[in-house]
Amino acid sequence: MSSEILYKRNAVRECLRAGRRRLLRLLVAEDADLTDAQDILAEARRRQLPIEKTDRKALHLAVHGERHQNLLLEVDEYVYADLDDVLNAIQRANEPPLVLVLDLLQDPRNVGALLRTAEAMGVHGVVIQKRRGCGITPTVVNTAAGATEHLLIAQVTNLIEAMRRLKECNLWLAGLDPSADAQPIDQADLNLPLGLVIGNESSGLRRLVREQCDFLLRLPMYGRVQSLNAAVAGALALYVARAARSADRCP
Repeated sequence: MSSEILYKRNAVRECLRAGRRRLLRLLVAEDADLTDAQDILAEARRRQLPIEKTDRKALHLAVHGERHQNLLLEVDEYVYADLDDVLNAIQRANEPPLVLVLDLLQDPRNVGALLRTAEAMGVHGVVIQKRRGCGITPTVVNTAAGATEHLLIAQVTNLIEAMRRLKECNLWLAGLDPSADAQPIDQADLNLPLGLVIGNESSGLRRLVREQCDFLLRLPMYGRVQSLNAAVAGALALYVARAARSADRCP
C-alpha cells in the first residue's frame, strides 16, 4: 500500500483522532510557531508517531505548492468501507437512515465539500463508484477538513447494483435533479429512510441512475441564476433532510 500526504491541520487532526489509517510520520517546519497545533503534536506523541523537523521548502515540495500550514502527516492510503458496512449502519440506525450516493462526481473539491457537510449532518454512509468517479484523495480529505476519516465511504464497482441493495434495505432513493418533473424539495417529506443521489457536475444523473431513483428532488431557485454547484446543491439537500429528522423529534 502506497502512502499519502495530508497537509492541512484540520485534516491531520481528524486523521489522528480517527485512527483508521496506519500513521507513518509527522513532518513539521523547524522554525514554525505551532502554538495552536499543540493538540496535534500531543496526539502524535501519544500514538508514538515519529515527529521529524524539516525546512519549509521541503514541506512545500512535498505537497506541490499547496498551503501546508507548517506540518504534514504521512499515512497509508484511505481505508474504504465495504458496502455491507454501510448496509449494517443503516440497519442499526436509531432514526430514519440517511445515505449519500455520488454518481461520478469528478472534482475533488466538490467531493470534499460534500463529504464535510455529510459528516456534519450525521450521514450514516456514503457510496461512490470506483471507476470514473473521484476517490478519496488527499485533496478530498483536506477540502473535507478531515471529515472523511469519520465517515463510512464505500467505493463500489457497480453503482446501480449498490443502489438496488440500498433499496432492499428499505431506503427510498431521491435523485437531485433540476428538471421540471422533479418535486420541489421544500414540498417533499424527507423524514424517511433516504438515499440522496447527487449527479456529475456537468451532466447530472446518468440515465440508469436516474431510473433507479424512487423520486426526484429539485431546489427551487428565486434569483436570476438557475443552477447551483453540485457541492452546494447537495449540501442544501442534506441540510433539509437532516432538518426533517430534527423536526420530528420536537415535542
